[in-house]
Amino acid sequence: MDQIVDMEEAAAPARGRGRHSNGTSGVNIVVLGPRDSLSGNLIVEGDVRIEGSVEGEVRASGDIDIEASANARARLEARNVTVRGNVNGHIVAAGKLSVGGSGTVTGDVRAARLRVDDGATVNGNVTMGAGEAPSETS
Repeated sequence: MDQIVDMEEAAAPARGRGRHSNGTSGVNIVVLGPRDSLSGNLIVEGDVRIEGSVEGEVRASGDIDIEASANARARLEARNVTVRGNVNGHIVAAGKLSVGGSGTVTGDVRAARLRVDDGATVNGNVTMGAGEAPSETS
């Protein structure tokens, strides 16, 4: 039986970047697998890969990847965001938002750069460049 956990806020521990003495990379990567669900806020110092479902807010200092199997009803904020699944919510990408051929975004977007592949859809207001994030009431 899959367990769904409600979370007010989860903060992943900060880890240094670079190489550790054992040769592994110090980049923090949080993965929600295809049978995982998150309801609440997730704040990560590093990258996030979502293969399951998310409802709430996800903020990462690195990148957020929404895989083809994922469904997100959430506000996403990261350096770069890649969407191959379904996102219903605002997206703020300080760098680039990439929407793959199987990706669907419904909600307002702010990104410095935008890439939308053939077959992908973006429905909402798109604002290019730095500045204020889309408001929750838009």
